Amino acid sequence: MNKAIFLDRDGVLIDNSEHYYIWETEQLTLIDGVVENLQLLAREGFLLFIVSNQGGISRGLYTKDNILKLHDELIQTFKANHIEITEIAFCPHHPEVEKCFCRKPDSLMIEKLMAKYRISKPDSYFIGDSLSDMDAAEKAGIQGIQIAANQNMFPYLSFLNQ
Repeated sequence: MNKAIFLDRDGVLIDNSEHYYIWETEQLTLIDGVVENLQLLAREGFLLFIVSNQGGISRGLYTKDNILKLHDELIQTFKANHIEITEIAFCPHHPEVEKCFCRKPDSLMIEKLMAKYRISKPDSYFIGDSLSDMDAAEKAGIQGIQIAANQNMFPYLSFLNQ
């Protein structure tokens, strides 16, 4: 079984203090310490996943292709820093437009990744900046770690000392 870190995207990896919806590569600004923190987590043997709600797609604000292009840029940025993101999962739905089972606070995105990559629940964590992230972690049966939005996550990584 593998151990994993599931990461929310906006407010945890990408600074969203200037934009609620982020879909253009020009909006891609990593939060202070993200590269070093992900390198640390990878060295500790965690598979890294990004799990993100992208309701702006169903609201017509941007397209799935916009998100895929942004995610490709994000993956390339991390690769240049020797960080492998195993997979990015995102929900394109918005509750004002359509109902789904994948949007956080539901846990379907996490559960699918856990099954696909044989993830050990007791050894895995979800790092997010919202209550819906923590609810999704709880529903998936993993530990949730809520961090302050757009802040360096390092102070929250105390579980590495266990």
